[in-house]
Amino acid sequence: MAVPYVTSMQVIPVAGYDSMLMTLSGAHAPCFTRNLVILTDSAGHTGIGEIHGGDYTHDGLEAMRPLVEGMPVSCGREVLQKIHRAVDPHADEAGEGIQTLDIAKLKYVVRSEWAVECAMLDLLGQYLEVPMCQLLGEGQQRKEVEVLGYLFYVSDKAKTPAGEMQYIDEADSADPWFRLRRQEILTPERIVEEAEAVAEKYGVRNFKLKGGVLRGEEEMEAVRAIKKRFPSARVNIDPNGAWSLKEAIRLCRDMHGIITYVEDPCGPEAGFSGREIMREFKNATQFQVATNMIATDWRQFYHTASLNACDIILADPHFWGFDGAVRMSQLLASWGLTFGIHSNNHFDITLAAFAQVGAAAVGQVAPLDTHWIWQDGQNLLKDTPQIVNGFLQVPDRPGLGVTLDMERVEEANRLYLSLPSHDRNDSKAMQYLIPGWVYDHKKPCLVRP
Repeated sequence: MAVPYVTSMQVIPVAGYDSMLMTLSGAHAPCFTRNLVILTDSAGHTGIGEIHGGDYTHDGLEAMRPLVEGMPVSCGREVLQKIHRAVDPHADEAGEGIQTLDIAKLKYVVRSEWAVECAMLDLLGQYLEVPMCQLLGEGQQRKEVEVLGYLFYVSDKAKTPAGEMQYIDEADSADPWFRLRRQEILTPERIVEEAEAVAEKYGVRNFKLKGGVLRGEEEMEAVRAIKKRFPSARVNIDPNGAWSLKEAIRLCRDMHGIITYVEDPCGPEAGFSGREIMREFKNATQFQVATNMIATDWRQFYHTASLNACDIILADPHFWGFDGAVRMSQLLASWGLTFGIHSNNHFDITLAAFAQVGAAAVGQVAPLDTHWIWQDGQNLLKDTPQIVNGFLQVPDRPGLGVTLDMERVEEANRLYLSLPSHDRNDSKAMQYLIPGWVYDHKKPCLVRP
């Protein structure tokens, strides 16, 4: 039987609704954007991928179309080779990557071709009648993948002017978590309520708090409150490098038994790179450290590993590619280190992709990050993978194992087209909360003079 070939490639930009989530870089806007790649092959199969939003990524994907259409579904690696030969992936990238979390640079770290890779793997899996995870690394390692409860501080959406930034309101939802996730959550007590609602709905046993919002002492108070409420949970915090080395050591030194690991507690300072500063943090505190900031490609990982600056690499397949993320898990396993996955706002197509990568990852796998709990209900799939008892269920059908709901995709595309801007800007909403607010990678977003 002849191998099917790609007959068409569609790139569809989409948008979904978000809460006013707080991070070091500001406040999430009412909507987030993504790009979908939909490949159709000569056998009538459809392969899908989801990637970072915005016009920059959309235009990059459109430029790849001639390199994809007409190619056999078995030649995904050749397609990626052609793309990488045609485009210098680092041509526009500022050298520091996201060591200081300038959100505008994220589009250079997230590589658009990985959506093509996902869609090609989806088609190949369907042709061979095996799940995508069987095509990665050493094949399927597990049938379910543990996820953590990704907790955020949430600001009061009512503080934004009517008519300009309309955040979704789920006050009438019958789901307690859906109601809570759109409300203001800025105290330890409210963070614990958030953790309780997430645990009740998804059965998660472990939590990560996104820091870089309040003073470090206040965030540590929230971490202690979570641990008190869930004493058997692994509790972690991610301030995105907001703390100085001295501050990070002071905040974390006595948190053993409360925090399991710290993600990117500090970053570049005093002429030293984030990798060097993280190594000094480890020396001083003896904490395990995770990152999605100082090792976002193989060259950066070389220096991170050389310095022994990190124990847990959160290898988002949208940074590393699907094959690359699983190769990272193999390397980490052989070195006695830990693999995990980093997340941005995403639809359930990415959730399905995380399930496949998590299923193929070898060795020790940390509970995966996912923003899906904040987008749950905005499904673009007819068969969204479920999180049951804290574990994401891996589809057992061929390829990615899911089916697009084109009516929902078209609805999400209409929302995208209605937006005044398609690029991420976390400063705009912050300027309604704090007039004149400007991003500072060493000042938590709500800490200003």
